[in-house]
Amino acid sequence: MVRPATAEIKRRLVHASGSGMPLLYILGIVDWQTLGYLFVLVSAVVTVLELLRLYGGLQWGIYDELTREYEQDNVAGYALYAYSQTFVALVFAPYIAVPGMLMLTIGDPISGLLGSAPVGEMKSLSTLAVMFTVCFALAAPFVIPVAGVVAGSIAAAVGALGATVADGVKPVVAGYVIDDNLSIPPVACTAIAAALFVVVV
Repeated sequence: MVRPATAEIKRRLVHASGSGMPLLYILGIVDWQTLGYLFVLVSAVVTVLELLRLYGGLQWGIYDELTREYEQDNVAGYALYAYSQTFVALVFAPYIAVPGMLMLTIGDPISGLLGSAPVGEMKSLSTLAVMFTVCFALAAPFVIPVAGVVAGSIAAAVGALGATVADGVKPVVAGYVIDDNLSIPPVACTAIAAALFVVVV
């Protein structure tokens, strides 16, 4: 039997490994369009796996370690993780989308290791402060070269704030938990794009 703390660390390591996808673009291994295709492929694969898990009786042991209790009968966090990154890859320019992805793949696991909160409750202020700082540091190198120091810093801060809010609490809507794997990238990217529109225009 895997201890809860060990299982949580495994979840966070798997989470962080998702940085490999945006790194393919950052390192120049694939172009942005190709990365989008890869994300679509990943989303298609996890959709099949989730259909088999939820309706086809697929019960791999790894699901017990990497899914939470509230995910047992709902779409699991790893699938939402793939969907949210695919969405931002297809909708936003890379200097906006990549920070949103990294806020999920790096910022969220760091925040999770520092502290969690029951569903519907807010994480501690100290954990939120670390999440904001990490997310700002992830966004700034991408946004500032495009928008300039002032506008880029403002946009990075607004995006980091969006990611922090999305990470800080999992609201329950109609009995369904809004997982931060789904919300962090689109909220962060939308916030960055909106801030750039307001500040630059």
